[in-house]
Amino acid sequence: MRPEPERPKEINKISDFIWEIPTSHKKGMLVPARIYASKGLIEQMDNGVFDQVTNVACLPGIQKYSFCMPDGHWGYGFPIGGVAAFDPEEKGIISPGGIGFDINCGMRLVTTNLTFDQVKPKLRELTDTLFKLVPAGVGCKGFVDANKSQFIEIIENGSKWCVENGYGWKEDIERTEGYGKIDWADHTKVSDKAMQRGMNQLGTLGSGNHYLETQLVKAENIFDKETAKAFGIHTSNQIVVMVHCGSRGFGHQIGTDYLRKFEPVMKEHGIEIRDRELTCAPFNSKEGQDYYKAMACAANMAFSNRQVILHRIREGFEKTFNKDAEKMEMHMVYDVAHNIAKLEEHEIDGKKKKLVVHRKGSTRAFPPGHPELNPIFKKTGQPVIIGGSMETGSYLLVGTEEAMKQTWGSTAHGSGRTMSRARAKREVRGDKLQKDMEKRGIYVKSVSMAGLAEEAGLAYKNVDEVIDTVHKAGISKRVVKLLPIANVKG
Repeated sequence: MRPEPERPKEINKISDFIWEIPTSHKKGMLVPARIYASKGLIEQMDNGVFDQVTNVACLPGIQKYSFCMPDGHWGYGFPIGGVAAFDPEEKGIISPGGIGFDINCGMRLVTTNLTFDQVKPKLRELTDTLFKLVPAGVGCKGFVDANKSQFIEIIENGSKWCVENGYGWKEDIERTEGYGKIDWADHTKVSDKAMQRGMNQLGTLGSGNHYLETQLVKAENIFDKETAKAFGIHTSNQIVVMVHCGSRGFGHQIGTDYLRKFEPVMKEHGIEIRDRELTCAPFNSKEGQDYYKAMACAANMAFSNRQVILHRIREGFEKTFNKDAEKMEMHMVYDVAHNIAKLEEHEIDGKKKKLVVHRKGSTRAFPPGHPELNPIFKKTGQPVIIGGSMETGSYLLVGTEEAMKQTWGSTAHGSGRTMSRARAKREVRGDKLQKDMEKRGIYVKSVSMAGLAEEAGLAYKNVDEVIDTVHKAGISKRVVKLLPIANVKG
């Protein structure tokens, strides 16, 4: 158990939604730290966030600010909700703690033309079917039985391999961040142990806060009708499906492997860090590049994992409603990563620079016209999918120009925990929570009642307040709120 750090004495209010900790707060800070939060959220922010976001501000090559989003909470190295950009030409680093162990943990949203009235009578059957088709829980195995050579193709080609092998539609690739593939992936930078952990996990949710949720659109929760319609959400009582998961044990092993490799590298390059969890390497070093290529493999595996899950979701709906997925218009809105580092072009003081942007529990939020976006999103901007707790609801937002100016094109990723998993289990009984939720019209199917208790709504921040913060700060724009009606959990 880590000791609770002290809260900084100097937290300057920049605006109603931006708070800054100056470089004078801590020896070694190269840039100020900025936290995006309402007054209520900054007051309830755990002290670990302030400690971690200012530790990140001490890392070599960091540019402008160390950021934390309103859903921020204490994580490994970086706060969850952390964003930081490093200049490789100024000894900028890459850090597994700034990406997370579940590399490319992310969100995927799928629309349907089904209404609540059509789904309600079969909701339990649908959820039970999805529970069988999409394995959940610790150590669960997927249904894609890939051999080693196939798995190498998957981790180097991402979603493309899945679609070419019958696990999806061609349009799915166009609606995935980076077209579902990170080009610099190199399987030779991945250990045999990681390969063994990942090969049988395609199409699995895993455990923790990962889920597959059936959701409901209500007319009063559509805030931007034109953008919602462009994303395939156009009617009240429409049913959509959201998935949250990542690279499973494969990504975790890659993170673990490179943390060990980076320790001697830091000594060699004279890098000092304030926390062992911020172990890093210069981005342009051999080890830094090796990790970047291995991380890309894990990211491609995660894109593929969510792609296979989407294929199984379509199968589950077809089985339950006896209709083709095409006729149910089961189109993907988008798939977005929120645990990743990417080399991106950003503007600093009027000059364009290539920066290594770390997003750890934060979402890319690129604006209309951004060159990296598929043409279908050039007018709207990039869809941003933010998951709330299973009791409250989630959101679809869109990226903005302000995000590019303020936060390296980044926004929040979820509602953010306020309570540890251990405490949630002490305060909540999973079986009681399951029954209470069903009384409120939310059917939950879970592998573990203890795991369900950990994810109780009371363990999370108010998602509406988190979204209100990013919307009013201008770093993403609210489009529609999505209400949970059924949930599959690990």
